[in-house]
Amino acid sequence: MQFLPVLKLLVLLTLANGTPIVAKKIFGPRFSYPLDGGTKLPDGRPLFGPSKTVRGILVSIFVTTASAPLLGLSLGVGATAAAAAMAGDLFSSFTKRRLNFPASSQALGLDQVPESLFPMLACSRALSLSAADIALGTAIFFIGELILSRFLYRLRVRDRPY
Repeated sequence: MQFLPVLKLLVLLTLANGTPIVAKKIFGPRFSYPLDGGTKLPDGRPLFGPSKTVRGILVSIFVTTASAPLLGLSLGVGATAAAAAMAGDLFSSFTKRRLNFPASSQALGLDQVPESLFPMLACSRALSLSAADIALGTAIFFIGELILSRFLYRLRVRDRPY
């Protein structure tokens, strides 16, 4: 087990997933263009929904990439982690829309696992992560996200506790 690389990656994932929430609080509705442009699929539901914005994706990738060297990781690992975390988030949103969950609704597991598993897998070679490291990182992120979300809700950073 390599706990330090997993911990560093978890810090990046927290930044990648938290930065869009903070950006929403700072900027409000400014620059919040829906990533899917309001596209509806043949099922009549949105591709991702209005809460997935260009601003959120760009800010997440920029902040996470820029923060990676502070943790002793390369810019490439930071960018990969951020992009994969956002891909996991978009996968979750896409799936929830197909299952008829409203935007910003909670789906336990679906909201946490792809956002951590995708980056763990994407960065596994660069960080020499084993299957056990990936499983541990995903589990820690799952539990930590539930705890941190409630804390951020109490601080009024999040709109809803998850």
